[in-house]
Amino acid sequence: MQKPFFTAFVSLLLALPLPASALCALCSCTVSTTPVAFGVYNPASPTSLDSDGSVAFSCGGLVGGQVTYDITLGKGVNSASFSPRKMASGAALLSYDLYTSSARSSIWGDGTGGSQKISGALTILPGGGATLNAVVYGRIPGSQPAVRAGTYSDTVVVTVTYN
Repeated sequence: MQKPFFTAFVSLLLALPLPASALCALCSCTVSTTPVAFGVYNPASPTSLDSDGSVAFSCGGLVGGQVTYDITLGKGVNSASFSPRKMASGAALLSYDLYTSSARSSIWGDGTGGSQKISGALTILPGGGATLNAVVYGRIPGSQPAVRAGTYSDTVVVTVTYN
């Protein structure tokens, strides 16, 4: 008997960031994302499937200064909570989580409901720039035999607030 396999993909959708403040005169910032592409998942396997995506936050300025930031992730379009999030294939749902570190111990969210957000500061030298590449660590837990074969996906909003 052939075992059903699944493909899974989580896209990261950007929310528009806020303009930089006077902390960095004449600064501008951009954000880009790389989705978490899990690939093929075997729901009968007890082994979790891990994959990574990323959020890149870059700022530059003529005068320089410091830009503080918070990076938050939404719950996704199929979930009522940060953990577990759900990917969908039609009406079928597959549980997964997004984490702030490779240890996969802190759920990445908005700082509420037991979730964590990423916060920090970028120092921009005059006439230069700085970039933060934050890895989004994803995991689909093993042993989810109740889900059916299909292509599963979710969209999670990434919000970067900076000043």
